[in-house]
Amino acid sequence: MNHLLILFGIESWKPILTALVLPPVPLFVLLLVGARLILPRRGLGWLIILTTVALLWLSGCAGTVRWLNMWALHPPAALNAQRIQELKTTTKPAAAIVILGGGLEPYAPEYAAGNLSPVSLERLRYGIWLSRQTGLPMAFSGGVGWSQPDATPEARIASSIAATEFGRPLKWVEDQARDTRENAAYSVAMLRAAGVKHIVLVTHGVHMPRALREFTAAAGADLTIEAAPMGLATDTELKALNWLPSSGGATQVRAILHELLGRLVSA
Repeated sequence: MNHLLILFGIESWKPILTALVLPPVPLFVLLLVGARLILPRRGLGWLIILTTVALLWLSGCAGTVRWLNMWALHPPAALNAQRIQELKTTTKPAAAIVILGGGLEPYAPEYAAGNLSPVSLERLRYGIWLSRQTGLPMAFSGGVGWSQPDATPEARIASSIAATEFGRPLKWVEDQARDTRENAAYSVAMLRAAGVKHIVLVTHGVHMPRALREFTAAAGADLTIEAAPMGLATDTELKALNWLPSSGGATQVRAILHELLGRLVSA
């Protein structure tokens, strides 16, 4: 997919194309199609409208998130206390934590500088916590994204936050990657040259299956990739609320569908 966009010189369109194929845009289009068909084909028109409304409802439900996680995404489990303890004994130069970026704010007025998105900041925080627990050095991978060519690279922002706000400097900064495939290609090349043999990969659970696939493909036989997913917490709301639409549910459903789309088009 990326190769086709680059071939036609429209790689900056990637975020736009992604937004057009993910909810709610296609469902709104389908709703208009149903409305147009009501007069010439009343039954079909109403069927499309009612089906679309049901899909719009489900696309905002936490219950849909759980169903998609269970049957479509299959995120790996979090590292347990025993495994974290084992990582403490790993030879430090041969292992590293790699934190994947998840977006940036090109300019945050309150800081008068660029900032990490909430998703990226959550990943950075967990990576730093894991580094403190294990003593392993950290790398952060993230450039500027396809639609933000003039922004400060995400990894540089993360490096500054890690050092000044968490007191835990990054050892490696990979600031060229624009997507998950490039995260893997550039990070593996950088760490292989540094003698790293074991990568502990940090990203959200929803993103981990695709990230793990790309890193494993880039690593080949001489590097081991271990998943350290985060963001796996489940809510404690009443079960009935899982099937009522919410902004959080809509965001999570969209994130899962984004991952499935990325898997489908190998982006």
